[in-house]
Parts: sequence; C-alpha cells; structure tokens
Amino acid sequence: MNDYATALQEWLAGTHPSGERAAAARAARGGFVRRTAAQSEALERVRAWTRARFTLGDQIVVMVSELACALPGCPPVETVVAFWTAPERRHHFKIFKPVAEVVPDDLPPAWLRDALVVPEGGDCDCC
Repeated sequence: MNDYATALQEWLAGTHPSGERAAAARAARGGFVRRTAAQSEALERVRAWTRARFTLGDQIVVMVSELACALPGCPPVETVVAFWTAPERRHHFKIFKPVAEVVPDDLPPAWLRDALVVPEGGDCDCC
C-alpha cells in the first residue's frame, strides 16, 4: 500500500489528523453527531422553519438530522431535512453546515417544494 492509499484510509476512517474532519469523526457516533440541549433546540428551529417555509401541517412528519460525513469532498458535518406529504412522497434536501449554523435563508424556497421529491427508486447512499 502506498502513502496515498494509507492517508486516504485514515481520512475516511476519521483517524487522519487533518483537522476538522477528524474532530467531527471523533465527535460522531455511527454518523450521527452527539446531541446536546443546544443541538436539540437548533434541530427544532430548523424543523419549525421547514414547516413554515413549505406550509406543512402538524400531521406532516419532518425529520431534521445533523450528520458527520466521511466521504471525500463531503462537508465534515451537514444538516439533512426530510418530510413526507404522502406515504410514498418524500421530500429531501441538505444544508452543508452544522444545524447550529443554519439560518432560514439556507432553506430552499417554497416554490421548489415539488423538485425536492425523491423519485421512486431514487434513494442512494449520498443523499
């Protein structure tokens, strides 16, 4: 194995001392970042903004998660939002920053709602 392959494996595992990604990986547990009271409040804020932006009723499930990513080229921590407007109609978007840094302007505009639908068979590991 060459130096590049070794460094890449360390980086993907989060053990390479390259800074922010290594710190995020150490803080992460199974891809999910540990939750504090401030973290829970930030998640709830983004959930409320999503409901308001897309005019979603209380019966609509809205999921907001902060994930640590180990893929090359991926931000070290990202916020993922999904909501269901029908049993088989999932909407999905990512914000490439930690949930505590998300502001309302980071959410997609309301008119983009239909474009956020994940098509049947469109699930993938990247999103």
